[in-house]
Amino acid sequence: MGLFDRLRGNDTPRVAFIGIDGLPHRLVADNPDTFPTLSAIADEGDGGPIDSAVPPESSACWPVLTSGVNPGETGVYGFQDREVGSYDTYVPMGRDVQATRVWDRATDAGLDATVMNVPVTFPPQRTVQRMVSGYLSPDVDKASHPEELRKYLTESSYRLSVNAKLGHREDKTEFVEQARETLDARAAAFDRYVEKDDWDLFVGVFSTPDRINHFLWGDYADGGPYREDMLEFYAALDEHIGGIRKALPDDVRLVVGSTHGFTRLRYDVYCNEWLEREGWLSYEGDDHGALSDIAGDARAYSLVPGRFYLNVEGREPDGVVPESEYEAVREELRAELEAWEGPKGKPVAKRVVERETVFRGDHDAIAPDLVVIPNEGFDLKSGFRSHDAVFDPDGPRTGMHTFEDAALFVDHPDAKIEDADLLDVAPTLLRLLDVDYGRTDLDGASLV
Repeated sequence: MGLFDRLRGNDTPRVAFIGIDGLPHRLVADNPDTFPTLSAIADEGDGGPIDSAVPPESSACWPVLTSGVNPGETGVYGFQDREVGSYDTYVPMGRDVQATRVWDRATDAGLDATVMNVPVTFPPQRTVQRMVSGYLSPDVDKASHPEELRKYLTESSYRLSVNAKLGHREDKTEFVEQARETLDARAAAFDRYVEKDDWDLFVGVFSTPDRINHFLWGDYADGGPYREDMLEFYAALDEHIGGIRKALPDDVRLVVGSTHGFTRLRYDVYCNEWLEREGWLSYEGDDHGALSDIAGDARAYSLVPGRFYLNVEGREPDGVVPESEYEAVREELRAELEAWEGPKGKPVAKRVVERETVFRGDHDAIAPDLVVIPNEGFDLKSGFRSHDAVFDPDGPRTGMHTFEDAALFVDHPDAKIEDADLLDVAPTLLRLLDVDYGRTDLDGASLV
């Protein structure tokens, strides 16, 4: 326990949240010897699988997890979103998140927060006592606030993200080495600021597991040459979390959670190529590579992952689907998506979700009309360039996100993780912090 804590006493609840981008609960359950810390938290508090967000893409998931509201409120639906009333697209950053984050609620309640490496937070907020933004930030120097944190991180071996191009190589030795170096450096930074003990809420995210899973899941699932490397990486992650757990004062509650599950990828699926072949999408010319290149008679287009939009009159600049025919045309597209078969006749879609089912809020103007939650093995891609085939079995990635089987562990004896999803994480953190919020402010509910 640090000096700061002894001076102020123990009457203020404090919480540490460790986020893991892409840890599936099944991986922990199937390998308890690799995860002694998480297994212990599950035994002494509670742990279990939770559902992700729709769509289960990291860029959409982290704003949901850290705010407790759906993308209709956060305004972020993926790594690429469409401008309102335009065919221009952009990469959402922290300022595009329209919802109040859990650390903002804590700060408004007079508490101090340290926030490290959460995706979709660039540029770092000056209203938070200490923040380094996560991936999609340009570099550590610009992603860090205040000066003390910036100086420490730039002079250390801290890295914002692993170089994904290394995972494309057949020899993944350098990729594995860099992933481990990134993990260890991030854990060292977390240890330093956990032990500073001048925060009420600590939020730190390990994003490297998502990279590891994308490129090594096939080895794990199929008994490939890098299977043990993957498990050793996760053993090191669990050990780092164990070190943080031991360093926390007794009055601090620890929560560990992930954004989505993972499973074996079999095919990259090019949704816009399929739409073009099925007569839904066309382009102005042969040299096309952006949403703005679609032709005036295009009835639909797709953005990653599995987001399908009708080209609606009055909503899109050159929309051709009349509002009066919206429901009928959407139902036509949904029926074709539900009937869509991949190689060997397996359905591509596990389910097709309508926008009003999952997106509600003041920022749903760019919400997709339909979202496909795919069956295992089909990783839904976007892109507006031509492809030789709709289904590509030879991509470099062997792991894909799943809506089911994200993971949550709460080190509290009263925690009950049942029928939970990503929306429940922020309310749980606020409940543990004893920070009040309105009954209709959040979409989720506390699990404690």
